[in-house]
Amino acid sequence: MNIFIDNRSGAPIYDQIYSQIKNQIISGTLAANEPLPSIRNLAKDLRISVITTKRAYDELEREGFIYTLPAKGCFVAAQNTELLKEHNLKKIEEHIMEIKNLAAACQLSKNDIIEMINIIYEQE
Repeated sequence: MNIFIDNRSGAPIYDQIYSQIKNQIISGTLAANEPLPSIRNLAKDLRISVITTKRAYDELEREGFIYTLPAKGCFVAAQNTELLKEHNLKKIEEHIMEIKNLAAACQLSKNDIIEMINIIYEQE
């Protein structure tokens, strides 16, 4: 599991940890029932407070992304694929709305945006 803390990002450190672990779970990089580093070990590796790491893990557990077994540690929870798909669709819709607003400010049409998307897909 790779986590990078950016002190210049302006985002709280616990939120950076939370977001990165959540994204790795959603993307499938972290598999169901895979053990996570202990709160203490992760804090030590990242050179941050144990309280900060615990806050990120607590948030992930509250949202159902991880679970804790007493005396064993924290593990990735099995995910409902439909729920994850819905989560990603919501994020896509939010980005599309942002693109629509930016396009309007630049006086770009829907066809201009579609053409840009087609060019991006052709480059891959």
